[in-house]
Amino acid sequence: MARLGMIIDLARCVGCDACTIACKAENATPPGIYYAPVFRKEVGKFPQAKVMFLPTLCMHCVDAPCLKACPTKAISKREKDGVVLVDQDKCCGSKACIAACPYGALHFYEEEKGHYGDALTPPEECGFTKYTPGTAQKCTFCVHRVDKGLEPACVTTCPTRCRIFGDLDDPKSEVSKLMRERNSIALRPEAGTNPSVRYLP
Repeated sequence: MARLGMIIDLARCVGCDACTIACKAENATPPGIYYAPVFRKEVGKFPQAKVMFLPTLCMHCVDAPCLKACPTKAISKREKDGVVLVDQDKCCGSKACIAACPYGALHFYEEEKGHYGDALTPPEECGFTKYTPGTAQKCTFCVHRVDKGLEPACVTTCPTRCRIFGDLDDPKSEVSKLMRERNSIALRPEAGTNPSVRYLP
């Protein structure tokens, strides 16, 4: 059994949003839903001011609070690799998972509406068929790609290679070595979720 995860090197991130756009295009997410947003913060004072970037996504936690909160057991973890997924057929739209997630990684798909109004463009008509209105949505680590031996779209697209993807339980994998050797940190460690996404400060 593997444990798929990601290391994000903050020193390499330039805030280009390539990961956000790649994710949006790959998953054809509805308006307002972004699985991989990049947050920005200005620190310091002029002339020493600078901008820091924080790429985020679902943390695919080992101890996932969204999974525990779901009243219909619509959220599950894949046994073979630990990826946390939402079954839209079981989702009742209670939003309990959204409230439980300490990372704000889950989104609610309210209604079928395009980016340019009620009428859907041809790509939206194709892409939106995978989403059920009234259900929770989240990053899947692009399992449809991973199952074919490919990396998630955000990882493939990153021009600075700040995202490294692999098996955290494989001591020989690059992500596992980085997590051990460079003192990776977790977002909001006080939440006790043991996230599968870690950061190199």
